[in-house]
Amino acid sequence: RGEPAAEPEVALKRVNLLVRDLDRSLAIYRDILGFRVFAISESGPQSYSYPVFSLPPQAKLRFCTLDSSTEVRAFALTEVTGVELPAPPAVHLSAPVIRIERFDEVRAKLEAAGLAVVEPRSSKTAEGQTFREMAFTDPDGHLVVLYQLD
Repeated sequence: RGEPAAEPEVALKRVNLLVRDLDRSLAIYRDILGFRVFAISESGPQSYSYPVFSLPPQAKLRFCTLDSSTEVRAFALTEVTGVELPAPPAVHLSAPVIRIERFDEVRAKLEAAGLAVVEPRSSKTAEGQTFREMAFTDPDGHLVVLYQLD
């Protein structure tokens, strides 16, 4: 029978959000949540982001990768200017889930920035560890879930 087949390796590299204003987004993801900018670059007309996100050629793109405390280039923001991005849907279709520290401080800063924060709650992981979680919607309509392990 031989040895069982090895499980294929899979790893999530990053989440990439399209945003209208990179500086406004960095005020949240860098300054409040604590990601660090790895690099910011202009994307050329051959960028893979055009076909991936179905962007028209007149769109201008600026790409920013952000480091977390555990992963290089763990998160990305792509600024899209020169074309109108669609309005956020009435129902959120996806959300990155991000572990943070300084839960109460982050919540206060999000609220001070005028962002709608979903009322936090406490829960337990499948392994029984308690954690607190909250969610907010950024200015581009992206839902983001944050949690801190107790």
